[in-house]
Amino acid sequence: MNIVFGIIIGLIILMLLVVAHEFGHFIMARRNGVRVLEFGIGFAPRAIAWVKKPVEQKDEDGKPLLGADGKPITKLKWVKIPKKDWSKPQDSMVFSLNWLPIGGFCAMDGESDADRRKGTFGAASFWGKTKILFGGVAMNWLVAFVILTVLALTGMPQFLEHQFYLGQDAQQIDVSRSVVVDKVVEGSPADEAGFESGDEIIAIEGETVSSAAVISQYGKDHAGETVKYKIKRGEEEKELTANLNPADSEYALGVSMASYGQTFIRSTWSAPIVGLGVTAQITGETFKSLGQLVWNLISGVFRQFSPNDTVREEGREDLAAAGDSVSGPVGIIGVIFPTFASTGISNLAFLAALISVSLACMNVLPIPALDGGRWLIIAIYKLRRKKLTKETEEKIVSRAFMVLLTLIAIITILDIIKLF
Repeated sequence: MNIVFGIIIGLIILMLLVVAHEFGHFIMARRNGVRVLEFGIGFAPRAIAWVKKPVEQKDEDGKPLLGADGKPITKLKWVKIPKKDWSKPQDSMVFSLNWLPIGGFCAMDGESDADRRKGTFGAASFWGKTKILFGGVAMNWLVAFVILTVLALTGMPQFLEHQFYLGQDAQQIDVSRSVVVDKVVEGSPADEAGFESGDEIIAIEGETVSSAAVISQYGKDHAGETVKYKIKRGEEEKELTANLNPADSEYALGVSMASYGQTFIRSTWSAPIVGLGVTAQITGETFKSLGQLVWNLISGVFRQFSPNDTVREEGREDLAAAGDSVSGPVGIIGVIFPTFASTGISNLAFLAALISVSLACMNVLPIPALDGGRWLIIAIYKLRRKKLTKETEEKIVSRAFMVLLTLIAIITILDIIKLF
């Protein structure tokens, strides 16, 4: 059930982050005079759609209200589009909900740079196109900043080495999350009850515990009694019954334990600064990881052609490291989100911010199928003072998109292999 819950949460968060990205494009398009034909949440097939239309205002008796000119008074309202009219062009933007919950889209009029009709993307200035293309990137960075600022106020989990915060406005909170059995004394009540090294003690007599000190104190307070412990061994949960030693014994249960926890840093006035600092820190780490990934791929491939067995083995290690360092939709939704969902809302929110930054960083890259790549193509043709035809743009973008889809397919296959 936890895995299913984590997958559902993952789908929702990923969809919201992509919708936020598309909303960034939407805002910039509208501000720069570009018509948006449709803004959709999810991908086709379409489930339901609305469009803004002038609706006649009526009085309490249902009669049309008339203006000073004698004409009916109208007001723009969102009106549901009948399914039979879905394929017909509409006079204003369509807002739709679609069945595949894997993102969203912002369909602009004339998305080709060569389209010069008024109100199209192509008719916008170069600076306008720049703002439109990078509007989604900016929105993802903004979402991450807001999430991390809120976390800074409530308690931000520490995941990064030397994670940014201001020492003069930082309260450290250490939270114990699990207690794991280190050793079991031979012949002790724990040994007879079936405790093993590595067991995680999660409850005593039905009460959840997360501290070794609490467990030890409980044993002292209930010396000589029969106590039920709930433990987790691997993925399996068990209930073990132990007859504790008397109060005058060396120990009650007979185990040594280790507490594993997590550190949170809470800020007050510096929360926005911390949010901005950690966003910048994650951005830097993301680009650093992308650089390492590319290096491992290139190094791994070239080393496979070496006649030296040691060099080829190092190449295989580089390729394996590259494979382990990336996750596609299956890995993120099927593994990462369920893991984080089980550790609390703060960790889940931090993961959402991290993925939002990753989306921003990926879309900045000069890959023609992505925002940064499309901008680079337009910029190159503008610098060369040559016209970028619709056919040329579509050819470049479609080929890059096919390469991108191939990479996503490979990563998905690797994720499935890891998952099972």
